[in-house]
Amino acid sequence: MRRGFKTEAERLANSIRERQGLGSHEPVSLEQAAGELGVRIVAADELVERSRLVELDELQHDAFSAATFRLPGARSEHVIVYNPLSSLGRSRSDQAHELAHILLNHDVRTMERIGTMQFLTCDLEQEEEANWLGGCLLLPRPLLLKAAKASLSPAEVAERFHVSEQMARFRLNASGVLVQVGREQALRRKRTST
Repeated sequence: MRRGFKTEAERLANSIRERQGLGSHEPVSLEQAAGELGVRIVAADELVERSRLVELDELQHDAFSAATFRLPGARSEHVIVYNPLSSLGRSRSDQAHELAHILLNHDVRTMERIGTMQFLTCDLEQEEEANWLGGCLLLPRPLLLKAAKASLSPAEVAERFHVSEQMARFRLNASGVLVQVGREQALRRKRTST
């Protein structure tokens, strides 16, 4: 990722949360954030038969999580289509990831195909940026800091903020809040023991 991107992503995520009037204990509304950008979020089974999604999942589990499409004839309207077979936490992560691509103005790079289905992908750096910003949208650092100070487990964070436990664990570790809280607690113990 480019230098300074992680800080930029945290700021962007916090500004979206502020526009929604959210406290640090409330999950972000991806639908509201998308709506502000003129983006629609749609479950794939509203567009194709659910049986086709099941068939694809049986062919290759997790082959389709979410994708962003630009509507034909529309210059800027996007639609994020997500897999309704995924858990709520995974689905929100996928939607946040796709929304991050739009927020970052990422360009589509290549056309991929699985069976008769086609989809577009971005390059590796853009995928990393979208992963990071998506995580920041769902679990921004101030929220994680409060959770770490309350000694919430990754499972508790996941349940409270409607994300996967894997996402909660990743963000708690990658954001550095566990290290920060550990140092603060060690310093307090040192002060009280002297």
